[in-house]
Amino acid sequence: MRRLAGLLVVPLLLLSTAACGSDGGSDSASMKNGLPAITAGEKFGEKPTLAKGEGDPPKELKVNVISEGTGAVTKKGDALQVNYLGQAWDSTTPFDNSFDRGQPFDLTLGAGQVIKGWDQALEGQKVGSRIEVGIPPELGYGAQGQGDIKPNATLVFVVDILKAVTIPKSATGTPVAQDDKDLPKVGTNTDGKAPSLTVPKTDPPTKLVSNYVLESKGEAVKATDTVVVNYVAALWKDGKVFDSTYTTGKPANFPLPQLTLKGLKNGLVGKKIGSRVLIVAPPSEAFGNEEKQGIPKNSTLVFAVDILAKM
Repeated sequence: MRRLAGLLVVPLLLLSTAACGSDGGSDSASMKNGLPAITAGEKFGEKPTLAKGEGDPPKELKVNVISEGTGAVTKKGDALQVNYLGQAWDSTTPFDNSFDRGQPFDLTLGAGQVIKGWDQALEGQKVGSRIEVGIPPELGYGAQGQGDIKPNATLVFVVDILKAVTIPKSATGTPVAQDDKDLPKVGTNTDGKAPSLTVPKTDPPTKLVSNYVLESKGEAVKATDTVVVNYVAALWKDGKVFDSTYTTGKPANFPLPQLTLKGLKNGLVGKKIGSRVLIVAPPSEAFGNEEKQGIPKNSTLVFAVDILAKM
């Protein structure tokens, strides 16, 4: 399950970080509260540079609040948007940073989307804060390492917390009549459990379908948005569910500019935040005549999507 994560072209997610080197900081600056000094760009919003760590790295998670924001305190389950720079303790060259990409990073706090040190360090911080975090190997990438990150590496991050959004458990709104017998039917429950999804034994539509099941009064989704969703995804052919966020109880973040499944992206754009939507993507709006991640070629895909929030 959870195959739709593979339909995103995601820039260097922290669970699969790759090298993204840039100019490093000096290794001559003094340590600050046990972590390497920020040698340039110390203010919130500025791209920082970090000195090399001195001496033995911390054996436990260490968090320095460089500047405290005035926003809400983050909690598990919040959708966060952050900028960050990451560097190994014994290096002066960052292995990854979002500042150069010009695209903040989105995650759901406590959902296991990032290394454990991140989930622990970001919880309880105020929006608008800049923090520096020292992460021991067991809360990072451990003995296996990751990409250019060596095994048993202690990591240092500078993180700007840009935004936090409380995610509702379900879509809400006014039920919309589902009176087309040739289209799938979607449940209208709002208890946070997976809605039912029943696919008719008829020929699938040849054009994209995007219909409200529950219509909220939220703002419309734009093609540039990142949305937080729960979804059930099934094959039209046999109605078999091939992916669902409800199996883990953790919503997914969809940065729409990076969503490569055309029908899913187009089906969400223009729909209102807080709504539940039925999307039927014909092969031309899905994977065409290619087999993808166990999904047969020329498959029509069916989605019941709760658009819970946007970043």
